[in-house]
Amino acid sequence: MCCGGKVATVRSMNSDIVDLRSFYATPLGHTVEHSIGMALAAIWAGIPNERLVGLGYALPWLDRFGADTERTFAFMPATQGAVAWPSGRPSATALVFDEELPLVDASIDRMLLVHSLEHAENPRETLKEIWRVLAPSGRVVIVVPNRRGVWARFEHTPFGTGRPFSRGQLNELLRDANFTPAAWSEALLFPPSHRRTVLRLHNILERTGRRFWPIFSGVIVVEAQKRVYQGLPVAQRASRRVFVPVLTPQGAGRHARKTGL
Repeated sequence: MCCGGKVATVRSMNSDIVDLRSFYATPLGHTVEHSIGMALAAIWAGIPNERLVGLGYALPWLDRFGADTERTFAFMPATQGAVAWPSGRPSATALVFDEELPLVDASIDRMLLVHSLEHAENPRETLKEIWRVLAPSGRVVIVVPNRRGVWARFEHTPFGTGRPFSRGQLNELLRDANFTPAAWSEALLFPPSHRRTVLRLHNILERTGRRFWPIFSGVIVVEAQKRVYQGLPVAQRASRRVFVPVLTPQGAGRHARKTGL
């Protein structure tokens, strides 16, 4: 994929839901959750009676930022898989295609994308679909791996898969999809290590890195607002995907007709 005149590296395109849950259950995963949560808090302004949707694997932060919303949903890409959420309450999870969200126009106030855009087949189409479902004053908050960061170079964390982005590439994508970037932040300024020493020092490393090497952060965080004064060209697009239940036998009827059974 070309962004900002450069070709982003494409690697393993999807993180499995089981792997994501397993990672965030580890001490390193808890530290990552805290670091990203702090970066989100720095740019997250409260919206009264907000309708919030998390796309990708945003569950750790939906629990934190979705407490005061009117309603919160967790949308998980079909290629990733889904789990029931929230625990102990009626499920608010849906398995979706990121280019064809099951929402009416202008129905959501804010969308949070984590482990999402870097795995999208077509990030521009995904952002245009998000533009469609956001309210006129709606906002999208995106967390993506940083191309310049160390985390994007190692595959033992979920941030080493998919397409990493630079800030310039992300800015261009957002503007092409009629969003105006409003606030930037960064997280994961410590090494992607499971060592206890690193995890104990992550707060110091995070503060130091934010001051001296922010361009090498593990992830880039951006909040962008929907632009409504400029129309988007609309093109008819037929769905390229169909849900197929995993346990449904495939080809049984055709085989029976050919063999005369």
